[in-house]
Amino acid sequence: MMMRGFLLAATALVATQAHAGDTPIYAPAPAWAKQAALPAKDKIASAPPLLIADFQQKLEEGELWAYVDTATRIASTQMLNQAGTIAIPWMPNQGDLIIHRVQIVRDGEEIDLLAKGERFAVLRREQELEQLKLTGLLTATMTAEGLRVGDVLRLTASITRKDQALGGNVQTVAVLIPEEASPGFARVRLLWPKDEKVRFKTFRDDARPVTSTQGEYAVMEVPVPLPKTPELPSDAPMRYQRPPIAEASTFADWRAVSRTMAPLYRTEGKIVDGDALAERTDAIMRAHATPLARAAAALRLVQDDVRYLFRGMDGGNYVPQSPAETWTLRYGDCKAKTLLLLAMLHRMGIEAEAVLVNSALGDIAPERLPSAGAFDHVIVRAVIDGRPLWLDGTTTGTREADLADSPPFRHVLPLREDGADLAPLPMHANARPDLSVDLEIDQSAGVDLPTPYAIEVAVRGVTAEMLQAAALQANDDQKEEMVRGIVGRTIDAGLIADHSLAYDAEEAIVRIKANGLTTDRWDYEQGRFRTTLDRAVTDLSFDPDRARAAWKAIPVATGAPSTTVYRTRIKLPNDGKGFTLEGDTSLPARLAGIDMTRKATLDGGWLTVEDRWESSGAEIAPDAVPAERAAFAKAQSRLLRAIAPADAPPRWRLALDARKTKRFARIMDLFDQAQKHDPDDLAAYRSRAAFLDGIHDYRGAIPDVDRIIAKEPDVGAYLWRARLHVNNGDDAKAMADVEAAAALDPESIGVLSQRVWLLGEAGKIDEAIALLDERIASAGKDKAALLSMKSDALARAERTDAAIAAADAAVAAGPASAAPLNTRCWQKATLGVSLDTALKDCTKAIELAEYPAGPLDSRALVYFRMGRMDDARADLDAALAIDPSIDASLYLRGILRRQTGDIAGGDADLAAARLINPRMEEDYRRWGILR
Repeated sequence: MMMRGFLLAATALVATQAHAGDTPIYAPAPAWAKQAALPAKDKIASAPPLLIADFQQKLEEGELWAYVDTATRIASTQMLNQAGTIAIPWMPNQGDLIIHRVQIVRDGEEIDLLAKGERFAVLRREQELEQLKLTGLLTATMTAEGLRVGDVLRLTASITRKDQALGGNVQTVAVLIPEEASPGFARVRLLWPKDEKVRFKTFRDDARPVTSTQGEYAVMEVPVPLPKTPELPSDAPMRYQRPPIAEASTFADWRAVSRTMAPLYRTEGKIVDGDALAERTDAIMRAHATPLARAAAALRLVQDDVRYLFRGMDGGNYVPQSPAETWTLRYGDCKAKTLLLLAMLHRMGIEAEAVLVNSALGDIAPERLPSAGAFDHVIVRAVIDGRPLWLDGTTTGTREADLADSPPFRHVLPLREDGADLAPLPMHANARPDLSVDLEIDQSAGVDLPTPYAIEVAVRGVTAEMLQAAALQANDDQKEEMVRGIVGRTIDAGLIADHSLAYDAEEAIVRIKANGLTTDRWDYEQGRFRTTLDRAVTDLSFDPDRARAAWKAIPVATGAPSTTVYRTRIKLPNDGKGFTLEGDTSLPARLAGIDMTRKATLDGGWLTVEDRWESSGAEIAPDAVPAERAAFAKAQSRLLRAIAPADAPPRWRLALDARKTKRFARIMDLFDQAQKHDPDDLAAYRSRAAFLDGIHDYRGAIPDVDRIIAKEPDVGAYLWRARLHVNNGDDAKAMADVEAAAALDPESIGVLSQRVWLLGEAGKIDEAIALLDERIASAGKDKAALLSMKSDALARAERTDAAIAAADAAVAAGPASAAPLNTRCWQKATLGVSLDTALKDCTKAIELAEYPAGPLDSRALVYFRMGRMDDARADLDAALAIDPSIDASLYLRGILRRQTGDIAGGDADLAAARLINPRMEEDYRRWGILR
């Protein structure tokens, strides 16, 4: 509920330390707080549900008093359920909870629940222990007895805070109520004695404080609600995300904050000779010779042997527990871990100090008022060999090589007895890759085939710890899915034959390994097989939007520091002869604000590419954006690709060769491994069947499809096996499978198509036409396709006029489509009629088609019928340049090549066509086209 949310926000933002009771106090509102008035009785029903949202704070003598007054109209049953129990969290060890008023207002009548004797009960439990927080937080609760829909629930309360760790200073942050909250009346007001030096600040340009005096107090009030938060580009640096807050502080400057907090991190006497902690520290020193190695070992001990648990109770909001206590308890928060690590480093003689940071808003720190509240985290800054190191005991997996990495905090405040100023945190890329990928691909059998691969993905740091934790809780199937998901970010994992996920504790790296088969890495374009090798440019994006006038001066953020490495090795067929590279074999030194390097070689049958990109977290200045955009666009247009030679054999040629060699041995072995790995997983059977089908071993594919149908029968599987039976010449078995598919889905177009074809082959053309006419009569968007199917059936039965009439109807049903035009052209060509109009149909279909190989093949047959053999050959070559496995084009080109004296070339094309479509010659014999 809105009221509860505002109370929680108010409680959290003023959290400091005090000593108070653990039961609420009941007292009138303080005199310094201005009172808000409810709307008139006749105005309440039409007012927003949040009638009053009044937040006032007084800073005096090191104490913060936060006063909250809310009034909410219960507008619905849902709101009633939410508001029926009032809950106010507070920390009794840090201050008092004072209840001023709990009222129900009904039809202008005020029902005082406190006067009726109602009191808050206190829940004594740790509410945030599951978030690894030991806060000492208690919750005062009260049931609003008698509350109804339409009532107004009014609650007024205060929380006082006084933090001894702040050395008499006081600080606060007040949330400025947004327009989206739709309050009827809202107020944010701060006051303090006129003679106290309190500084205040807001960050939004539309948050304009109004100052005044009230007796002995200075007053600052910010008119609220604030207008809707202005939109910003998503890649704006964090400091441009102006928080809707007002803050106040009595700290004079950052040096004062540093001096005040420094004593909390004194290490003198924190480790005593002879105690357990001293022994562990001394053991590290004996085991490691260099300061750097000792620091890394000490940090690892703090990260690994002391679990994280925030401790905010007993003054722990700022005061760390002692190293001895932390070591005994084996838990601690950032404060405790930092003090423990500092004490160990100082015993080792290593220069080190605590530094305050903000984990989310570090970029805006220089613009904030000096206060301890500007930070939410503390880490260690050590100096070894003149180099600053940033050591965070709350993270995991930091090793010696990582000590100088830049954490993403942007600014730090060193804690020193004589004070220190806020300082920028130097940013640079991480020394070790956060992610490294080594991918080896065996393409030696051919580029147009499933591809054996072996991949190793190494992930370090916090991500590695998270993966390791997840893996420890996962079963075998879940681990495989994890591996598949990780591998799938680099390559289509396809069929995994073997995999592992292991944590290397010494390196703090999770290594994910897999080997298997992947597909479709090479595309066939312009008569060549090609594959993209680039990882760096394709994994980046750079499209900053600075079109709005208000955005033109905003830099582009490039994210936190990181390092990524991708290495790809491809074993090429035929020792790489004829393979070439196109695009950028090297990259610009910097692209989109990221430092880039690339090494690409093609040597000894191996193609090797290593892409490395390093982000330092640098920003791109607004005036540099156009040049960076142009450079990035240029890089995108020059992606590194490998190009196979023009004579690289297509799959059908490899399949013919494999009948005499063991070309596919490794591929088949990986299929076998995958099936043994999980005999119940149909994916391996499905993949092997698809491969055998793809290399035109139709008989060999059937047993695997049999297994699929036995376990998971569906329409697709039945039609797949039917097509295999057709190619094997067994139409009876094919029809049985089609009938089984029809029983599952009688309306399937695929089922109808295969049934019609088989009926036609069986001489039952009238039955086939009857089936089609019944479907055409009720057809919608499929009408053109069904009419084309009818035309084909009639043409195969040599019913010329009826076939052309059906093709005409198909064109009329889909006038802007290439498919029906191609059908009409093809039927005229096979029947040998109206070749002049057939030529026009095919030419128009070629112009309309996204994929013109089919219409080109059809037009080639028209040219063949017309005796224009050179034109026919040109179209056939063009069609096969798009798809080298078109059986009809191969067959007709084989005939043409033989006719022109190229007997060997013609026989090769004819053999390929028969391999792809064993029944090809039946059709051409029917059409009177013989070799």
